[in-house]
Amino acid sequence: MSKLTRLNALNARRKDRNRTRIAEAAHGRPRLSVHRTSRFIYAQIIDDTKGVTLASASSLEKDLRSTLKAGGNKDAAAEVGKLIAARAKAAGVNDVIFDRGSYLYHGRVKALAEAAREGGLNF
Repeated sequence: MSKLTRLNALNARRKDRNRTRIAEAAHGRPRLSVHRTSRFIYAQIIDDTKGVTLASASSLEKDLRSTLKAGGNKDAAAEVGKLIAARAKAAGVNDVIFDRGSYLYHGRVKALAEAAREGGLNF
């Protein structure tokens, strides 16, 4: 087994473990899912009972790309957090459960979460 394959397997196990805990604690709340790459950060609010995405935002969007210096830093993550909170409010979502995936709650993921909280989301 190559080192990359092993790391991917470990990330998948960590993500599955996190999602299991989220499913147990959700109680019908939508999930705020975060995905990050080296260049961009993405957020979605997903209703798992219906299987639909209620709101989404990313640093890849044109209006954010024109105002941000880079799409993969803490400033971009904070802007995406504010944007996802505003779009969630417009969709009628106030309470969510945070899904960090296989990422640590640190750096860009933490910045996005704190900005979403400041924007009015409860989790």
